[in-house]
Amino acid sequence: MIKNFLLKLSVICIAICLLIEAKAQGVNWAKDGSSYYQIAGGEIVSVTLPKNDRKTIISRALLTPAGKDNSIAVRSFQLSDDGTKALIYTNSKKVWRYDTRGDYWLADLTSNKLTQIGKDKPVSSLMFAKLSPDGNKVAYVSKHNLYVENIDGSASKALTTDGTDRMINGTFDWVYEEEFDCRDGFRWSPDSKSIAYWQIDATKIKNFLMIDNTDSIYPFTIPVEYPKVGENPSACKIGIVDIASAKTNWVNVPGDNIQHYIPRMEWIPNSNEIILQQLNREQNQSKLFICNAQTGAANAVYTETDKAWIDANENWKWLNDNKEFTVVTEKDGWKHLYRISRDGKKETLVTKGNYDVIDIKLIDEKNNLVYFLASPTNATQKYLYKTKLDGKGKLEMVTPSVLPGTHNYDISPNAAFARHSYNSSVIRPVTEWMNFTAGNPLSMDGSITTQLTKQGASKNKVEFFKVTTEDGIEMDGWMKKPENFNPDKKYPVVFYVYGEPASQTAADTYGAGFNFLYNGDMAKDGYIYISMDNRGAPVPKGATWRKSIYKNIGTLNIRDQAMAAKKLLATNSFMDKDRVAVWGWSGGGSSTLNLMFQYPEIYKTGIAIAAVGNQLTYDNIYQERYMGTPFPSKEAYVKGSPITYAKNLKGNLLYIHGTGDDNVHYQNAEMLINELIKNKKVFQLMSYPNRTHSISEGEGTSEHLSLTYTKFLKENCPPGAK
Repeated sequence: MIKNFLLKLSVICIAICLLIEAKAQGVNWAKDGSSYYQIAGGEIVSVTLPKNDRKTIISRALLTPAGKDNSIAVRSFQLSDDGTKALIYTNSKKVWRYDTRGDYWLADLTSNKLTQIGKDKPVSSLMFAKLSPDGNKVAYVSKHNLYVENIDGSASKALTTDGTDRMINGTFDWVYEEEFDCRDGFRWSPDSKSIAYWQIDATKIKNFLMIDNTDSIYPFTIPVEYPKVGENPSACKIGIVDIASAKTNWVNVPGDNIQHYIPRMEWIPNSNEIILQQLNREQNQSKLFICNAQTGAANAVYTETDKAWIDANENWKWLNDNKEFTVVTEKDGWKHLYRISRDGKKETLVTKGNYDVIDIKLIDEKNNLVYFLASPTNATQKYLYKTKLDGKGKLEMVTPSVLPGTHNYDISPNAAFARHSYNSSVIRPVTEWMNFTAGNPLSMDGSITTQLTKQGASKNKVEFFKVTTEDGIEMDGWMKKPENFNPDKKYPVVFYVYGEPASQTAADTYGAGFNFLYNGDMAKDGYIYISMDNRGAPVPKGATWRKSIYKNIGTLNIRDQAMAAKKLLATNSFMDKDRVAVWGWSGGGSSTLNLMFQYPEIYKTGIAIAAVGNQLTYDNIYQERYMGTPFPSKEAYVKGSPITYAKNLKGNLLYIHGTGDDNVHYQNAEMLINELIKNKKVFQLMSYPNRTHSISEGEGTSEHLSLTYTKFLKENCPPGAK
């Protein structure tokens, strides 16, 4: 059974990882937009479209250091603008979530020479190395300091010298990375003469101490710099360092640099100015500043406020010879693209209508078009649309309507070609290369249509439905019924939840209806498996839907889930009300606890993994964004926390947590355990020593987690029809 579980898990994980990887990395397009680069067979090749002509750009021979027998393993690479040099990233190591530190080599295609960059630095310590725009230098971060050197590895120079684990130059601390998706913390100026960079001062942030009891006879603590709810954030500022003198000029952004965040910053093209976004601590006011790199003067050009929160900026594109730039905002109730004049006095709404822009894929100024993902009529799906960039066009669907589901596109800079990816609950991920101008696949052999014919009919019979609660809230969901389903019999129901603003669960994607933790086949065993998206979920239903959860995490989302479950159980006689289970991970674990505690009459069994039991223990950026700062009152935090309701537990609860979780600390488990003990509530606990939030490290861990999960579910919510 374990082998079958691992096989299924690997299939679904590979599919999901391919989608995530494609979105994260994208196609490495050449500047002309008619070709792209890729790693193939340990070499870097160029593929020219539409005929897919392949040419080796960097051979294994060039990638083999002098005196070595083997070529370096290419993790990723970047080419200079003129295509004569390539910066190779290899020997990568994880920093928190991603492999963002490693070694870098410079391959000179003209001289056919390979040179290690930062060779005097510790192994695998370089981060975010980038070629200067003129192709003559490389800059990188090592040990929280910023360095620059020539492309031949000579004349290494420290641009900052005060970097420590707490004074962070050119990259970010834990919470900026986790909650603002900030990692690469420096930018070359267009003229290659200076670098703009973030400095995060975390010297006053307290350490959270995790304890390691298993790796030595005497336990030791692992400190993690972690600002919890109510604690001041790290101070943040932007510096412009001159390459020649290594002197930093600090940008004079108004406001306290401790009580404000700067999640985004970029150079304005062909200028000596940067644009940055500043959020106040409550994250309900956003200001865009244009800053002079020489004087440090910062001029506020655009301000936005919201009753709830404002997200970090997603898209700055400069238009009309830098006279305008684009922003994505929800200020009219929908997530839309605007053109803003440089002085902020003129705004043009580009994407008009009662729909959300999910993701901007290409702004094609030359042809006066913008391409973006949206789904005006079905929040579980994604399609490509376009409209006029001047705001005078209508909404036009680009994706063929005969392919219902979830689509993504990576479009070449000149809009000539694209990689089109497609999947749904019944379609395994497929990809085709397109002549984007004509809207046709490059060849029918590799087209999505041909691949779908080869796939054949899917066995994954997932039903999508809508349910309206007694509060008048319509929610989307999917349901996977048992094999040989008989509507005259009763089946156990298992709900999968997340429930918070960070994730959607009821999407029409491959993997819907699949429980990756279950050791076996839920449908064969006789379970009904369901997931639904409550208010607050990041789905394209408008800002009111998404932001109604403000100061209501743990209450509004929980009621939505419970009332939807109640309605389903009342209107579907084949659902066994005595066998109802719920489970989730992270925010879903928190939702599971709250559902078990607040609505024990509905949910009889729960499995909560890595849950936030007490919202006051989580990090300030995430929790304060969605719940408001805890000043002057912590009432919303207390009201939304599972420990507040632990005394109400009636059903069967399995709580699972890794003691090495640097995200949702094991502290949450112990606080919850104390509350359950105090109220004489019997439950089961599974702690995984030193495992992080993913509970994946160590031999046998994933298999053990699956077995533990499945055994508890089967014993307390028995499968099969009655």
